[in-house]
Amino acid sequence: MQLGQFKPFNLFSPSKILLLTLIYGLLWFGTLNYRHLIPSDEGRYAEMAREMLVTNDWVTPRYNGYKYFEKPPLQVWVTALAFKAFGIGDWQARLWTALTGFLTIIAIGLTSAKLYGSRAGFISAAILASSPIWVISGHMNSLDMGLSAFLVGALCSLLLAQASQSKSSTRHWMWLCWVLMALATLSKGLIGGAIPAMVFIAYSITNRDWKIWRRLHLASGMILFLAITVPWFLLVSQRNPEFLEFFFIHEHLQRFTQDAHSRTGPIYYFVPLLVVGFLPWVMQLPGALKTAWGARWRGFSSSWLLACWSVVIFAFFSASHSKLPGYIIPIFPGLAMLVGVKLDQLLGESNSLGALWRLQTLTFAILSLVGFGFLSEISRQARPDEVIAYAQYTQWVIAALIALIIFSLLAAWQSKRNGLLSITSFAGGFFLCAIIAGTGHETLGRAVSGVDLANEVRAQLPEKVNFYSVNILDHTMPFYLGRTMIMVQSPDELDFGVHQEPNRWLPTLDTFIIRWQEDSTAYALMVPEQYIELQKQGLPMQEVGRDSRRVIVKHPDVVSPTKP
Repeated sequence: MQLGQFKPFNLFSPSKILLLTLIYGLLWFGTLNYRHLIPSDEGRYAEMAREMLVTNDWVTPRYNGYKYFEKPPLQVWVTALAFKAFGIGDWQARLWTALTGFLTIIAIGLTSAKLYGSRAGFISAAILASSPIWVISGHMNSLDMGLSAFLVGALCSLLLAQASQSKSSTRHWMWLCWVLMALATLSKGLIGGAIPAMVFIAYSITNRDWKIWRRLHLASGMILFLAITVPWFLLVSQRNPEFLEFFFIHEHLQRFTQDAHSRTGPIYYFVPLLVVGFLPWVMQLPGALKTAWGARWRGFSSSWLLACWSVVIFAFFSASHSKLPGYIIPIFPGLAMLVGVKLDQLLGESNSLGALWRLQTLTFAILSLVGFGFLSEISRQARPDEVIAYAQYTQWVIAALIALIIFSLLAAWQSKRNGLLSITSFAGGFFLCAIIAGTGHETLGRAVSGVDLANEVRAQLPEKVNFYSVNILDHTMPFYLGRTMIMVQSPDELDFGVHQEPNRWLPTLDTFIIRWQEDSTAYALMVPEQYIELQKQGLPMQEVGRDSRRVIVKHPDVVSPTKP
């Protein structure tokens, strides 16, 4: 198919597609402020942005006042600018991930439409827009969504470049690809360039396509890449000579080859995440991959490149010694495009879907009904003080299941009459299920966030006092209190930072006790068990506030003796 040629798309007028996009966008962005931030990523990156804005240091990232070089600062920069423009708050902290996630849905829809036709583009966008892992990740303040957006943007640019019919168009798309790889590198490190490189090598070998290397514009592209990435690396290295070894050795080489980060998992760690994260479209995945396999060795194969993209990333992180759920998020847009093309082929000219599709939609309706029988399992792990919260969350889960049942049944009913509308309804059900269940997590996450405790004690805190964090790194309290803390004894992930500036922390509990007795205006944060232990040692403390996870204390108020 020629680039820019579109199949007729008469089922939805442009105005209806725009209306669907607006409704989806309202639900996508309108829920950002409903939940408070939870540990650890959400609180960490929000606080780093707050500190960057307050200190006006845009070169050296800090977390809780300590140097923090685990990741490059692109998302922190953007979030700090969001704070400056809109104020400091929860939705502002999530704005970057929500925006990049939303734009990626549009990008793969447009790219797929260019390559495979308008209907395939619409289906691909609907698939990604309803994949649970994409919906949830787009509403969490972590680095994975921003990284994924730039990586997928680079993938889309590469696909469009290789499908272009003119040299100038190819060059411009490839330059955009290099720019997006650079931004991915500034989002989360060298993986921003390493992943596309690994995928492209795998594609070239398996497709026996070596001529494509001539169309990558390697020289000019590398100049663009280095012009964007190098300045910050140079500046931060000049100001912090310790940066290079920590960032490149500890955070890259050791992360993927050793167990130093304690994020290990079995080789099949990501398999359940793939299945659950790509529901309900995982059923179409084998057929989509088989179609891509058959498209090899025919010159440039966009389908096979998408398959290589998904498989290589999945295999790389499965073999890595460091595993976290967000690592495989970049594969889902590629899978959405593959499955979108497959469903477009199944629709054919009749725009109807057969018995297997109806069975799939009805199966999920039945499974949702069965889910009502397991609602009691939600609160099984609830602590005594969390029973009410879990009961409230159960109501959100019920609403999510009802939405999924209704739209799954609707999709089954529509399958013969209007296959595209059936796919849209099915996607809508899973999006609503994910967004309702995810938004409702506030009933559980509020206590974890510590926002109520922060609101309780913030007004009592003097402007300038030392605030100690005793044997705990709380990822959300510094953000909600609007102040950094002095680490005591257990620096957790701030171990590198405290050893770079050893005068800014207290390495032992005994040191803290001595400092506490000298610092009569100080405050401290600790877990309830630590508070009880220090009480037994006779440390003078007065409780300022507490929740089920934390206690904030200060020196006891001095009561003046009453005159006779």
